[in-house]
Amino acid sequence: MCIGIPGQIVALHEQQPDHAWAEVCGLRREVNIALVCEGISEREQLIGGWVLIHVGFALSRLDEHEAQETLAALHAMEEVEADVALFLGAGEAR
Repeated sequence: MCIGIPGQIVALHEQQPDHAWAEVCGLRREVNIALVCEGISEREQLIGGWVLIHVGFALSRLDEHEAQETLAALHAMEEVEADVALFLGAGEAR
């Protein structure tokens, strides 16, 4: 099953303006943020915010409460570990 995983934007990519670094369960991965930049004046506004990530793309913005509830539900279903492993396929450990 393919699902989106909540991640927090922790930094912007220095060379690629449509990319940022997101953290999921303590690990980081580069994600494309082009789809979630609409409606913000500066990309920096995304830092610290939560997004729903699927196959390397931030699909939508979430509030922290919704992100935490989704992560808790995924943990309860034991889906997080497998999906985080997929998410981190090309990621970098902290």
